[in-house]
Amino acid sequence: MQITSVHISDVQTLQELSRQTFFDTFAADNTPENMQHFLDTHFDTEKLTEEINNPHSAFYFAMIDGKAIGYLKINFGPAQTELQDDKGIEIERIYVLKEFQGLKVGKLLFEKAVQLAKDRNAAYVWLGVWEKNLKAIAFYERQGFVQFDKHGFQFGDEEQTDLMMKFVL
Repeated sequence: MQITSVHISDVQTLQELSRQTFFDTFAADNTPENMQHFLDTHFDTEKLTEEINNPHSAFYFAMIDGKAIGYLKINFGPAQTELQDDKGIEIERIYVLKEFQGLKVGKLLFEKAVQLAKDRNAAYVWLGVWEKNLKAIAFYERQGFVQFDKHGFQFGDEEQTDLMMKFVL
């Protein structure tokens, strides 16, 4: 398995992977209308192109045999969605195709984020995770994250709650 940087030429692959992994993770617990709205507004080509081009964000693919099976999005400084603290780095997304879960792909992507944070002399890594995503919460707790706050997240016509978690380096 390899971890590679995502480039603008990869936007189509990123879009397909983003839409599939997000749908697989959250569709069962949300209305079809809210899911479709989110996929259309957050994972369209224009929005992903803007995110890839943001100098304060970075994307990485987990690859097996030339196939992208998961990805990581991290944010620094002003690209962070909440804290925007120069001492912290946000993991905005870690997603892995369901058929590759259990192979430690998420852990490798997490380790990449930690290495990038250390390279930037960050004091901590933080993220937000939906309170109903128990599998992800358990994963982050196993990595050493602890909850420090929570915040609202608008998902279509529903207000949801994300737990904010931090990993001190």
